[in-house]
Amino acid sequence: MQATPEDQLDLLQLQDFELEMSRIDYQLKTLPLLADLARAERNFEDNRDLAIAASTQKSDIEEELKRSELDVEQVVERIKRDQKLLDSSDTAPKELEILINEVANLNRRKEELEEIELEIMVRIDTAVENQKSFEKARDEFASEISKLTAERDLAIATLGETRKTIEEKCQPILASLDPELLNLYKKIKESNGGVGAARLLNGKCDGCHLQINTVEITRIAEVAANEIVRCEECRRILVRI
Repeated sequence: MQATPEDQLDLLQLQDFELEMSRIDYQLKTLPLLADLARAERNFEDNRDLAIAASTQKSDIEEELKRSELDVEQVVERIKRDQKLLDSSDTAPKELEILINEVANLNRRKEELEEIELEIMVRIDTAVENQKSFEKARDEFASEISKLTAERDLAIATLGETRKTIEEKCQPILASLDPELLNLYKKIKESNGGVGAARLLNGKCDGCHLQINTVEITRIAEVAANEIVRCEECRRILVRI
């Protein structure tokens, strides 16, 4: 196959442009910001769920407190009722003794219930503090997500513009190259890690980076400039600079 030295250089330029676009595509997929954003999103979701769980727990404990307060109120009412009977002059001595014991028992029960009530209040305070802590962390990660999203979008837009500029530079080269040469280049590129053409520099293929033997170098030197030369090792198109 033949191609003018100018077309071979254009082919090499096309290869350089396409490698640069591949590097940009890799950068777009592996932006450090993407990992940071994913981490922030996970932390946001975790703290959001923990805040909801803490709020639910607080509500449950508050219901428990209401029941405890009701128990205390009922005991207090019974104490008041019995105390009223104790204060009455019409109460018989035997009944009076029973009432005294009952009031003593009720007062002990009241103390126990109030102790339980205090413990429940402490649990509510803990749940409230947990909820506030998780909500604060959630909001901080939400702010971080907004910041990282803006930075990601800017990085993607910048890289995208660079890639678009390079792609536009490829168009006139693609339009000018012989279709047969272009098809050969594409076929080689697909089977050689995205590199279809390489420079011949200092007796070495810049594609596979292997030194070409002296006999082959001599043969290449004798080949006409418009003849396509390929690397014996990797079979890429060798462009003589």
